[in-house]
Amino acid sequence: MNLLWLQSGGCGGCTLSLLGAEAPNLFETLAGAGIRILWHPSLSEASGGEVLDLLARVETGDLPLDLLCIEGALLRGPNGTGAFHRFAGTRTPMIDWVRRLANRAHYCLAIGTCAAFGGITAGGSNPTDACGLQFEGTYPGGLLGTDFRSGAGLPVINVAGCPTHPDWVTETLMAITLEGLTTQDLDAYARPRMYADQLVHHGCPRNAFYEYKASARAPSDLGCLMEHLGCLGTQAHDDCNTRLWNGSGSCTRGGYACINCTSPEFEEPGHAFQETPSLAGIPIGLPTDMPKAWFVALSSLAKAATPERLRKNAVSDHIAVPPTIRPTKFR
Repeated sequence: MNLLWLQSGGCGGCTLSLLGAEAPNLFETLAGAGIRILWHPSLSEASGGEVLDLLARVETGDLPLDLLCIEGALLRGPNGTGAFHRFAGTRTPMIDWVRRLANRAHYCLAIGTCAAFGGITAGGSNPTDACGLQFEGTYPGGLLGTDFRSGAGLPVINVAGCPTHPDWVTETLMAITLEGLTTQDLDAYARPRMYADQLVHHGCPRNAFYEYKASARAPSDLGCLMEHLGCLGTQAHDDCNTRLWNGSGSCTRGGYACINCTSPEFEEPGHAFQETPSLAGIPIGLPTDMPKAWFVALSSLAKAATPERLRKNAVSDHIAVPPTIRPTKFR
C-alpha cells in the first residue's frame, strides 16, 4: 500500500515519536506490512520538483494513494484563504492540497491531536484559524466537513495524542493493511479503539495510593496526582501505562500528571495543568463512569482506612516506610 505523509501546522513531534518505534523498528514494521512510503518530509530524499511531480500523479489518479497521513493542524487563516501556510515550492495553501489529496485517498488518517482536533495549535485566540481534519475541538466538521468519507467509506481516522505513541500509528496502519478497519473499530471521536477503549489509569504504578486517596502534595511526591496536582489519568482514553513509551516510561511514571492529550480541547482545560479544581473539597474531574455520590462515599472510607505506609509515602519523594515483612505460608 502507498503511504503519503504531509505536515501542516504543528511541531513535528509525532514524527519524532514515530521514529522511536521499536521491536521491530519503523521501517521494518512498515515493510513487513507491505507499506511503501511515497513521500515523508523528514524521511524521504526527494524534494522540490520531484515531490510536486509525485503529488500531481496522485492527484490525477495515475499513482494510487492508499494511506494519506496528515500531521499538524490545518491552518485556514487568514479569512479562510489558508495563505498562512502554503506548501513549500508552490503558491497553493496546504489546506487545498489536503482537500484534493484526501479525495484520492482510500484511508485518511489524522496523526496527532493537532491534525485530529486542532490541538495546541488551535489554542488561545487561534489567530491562524487552526482546526482538525474532521473535527474542530469537540465539534464535528473541521477542514473536510462532517460528510467526508475516504475511498474505504470511513471518516478520518484520528490517531490522537500529543504526541502519538509510535505503536498507535504503526498498529493502526497494520490493522488497515492486514484486516481493514470499520466504523466499529473507532470510538465517538474516531480514535482507534485498540488504544482509546482503555484509560491511562489502567496500570498506573500510583494506583495503590489512588485507591486509598493518599495524595501527593508536590510534584516530587510518590502519591496519587489526581486530588491536588491535576492528573486526568482516570478520564484519559489511552493505554500509556500498559503500553509504555520506549519500553519503560509514561507521564505518571515520570512524576508528571496526565493532561489527557488524546482528547479534543485538552490544551485549554480551564485551569493550570498541575492544579485540580474542586468544589466543596470534591475534585471536579471525577473518574470516568464514577457517580459523584459514590466517589464521595468511597473517598471518605478509603481515607479513613489508609495504611500508615501509604499515608507517609504519598507525601515523600522516596519510600519512607517499606512494606511490613510477614510470612505468607499458610499454616
